[in-house]
Amino acid sequence: MMEAAQVEIVVKRCPEAVAEVRRFVRLALDDWDMDDYVACLVASELVTNTVRYASGDEVTVRLARTDDGALWLEVEDAAGTMPRVQEAEPADESGRGLFVVEQLSRRWGVRPLAGNVGKVVFAVLES
Repeated sequence: MMEAAQVEIVVKRCPEAVAEVRRFVRLALDDWDMDDYVACLVASELVTNTVRYASGDEVTVRLARTDDGALWLEVEDAAGTMPRVQEAEPADESGRGLFVVEQLSRRWGVRPLAGNVGKVVFAVLES
């Protein structure tokens, strides 16, 4: 059982990481008595981007509750490039991940790590 106000998982940067992170989110939010549907979708999109475009061997995912009960979700990787929302064409099979994150989040953003050794992409989700 996860009792802490903040939890974290570090996974290998590989396609299997997406499912592992979804399981982690479900467990944490079940313990916090929060719905996991949107959080799992947003976490999946952010981790998928990291698997596809980042560098380094690991991805860190953190979850925390904000003072007003929302969920703070962040994904840290070793890539220095900053993500951006793309304008996907209707027939495109990818390129909508951050658009989905933007639509489902109260707020989202990205901040570089000190020394340009990576970044953290975060999203704040309603409870």
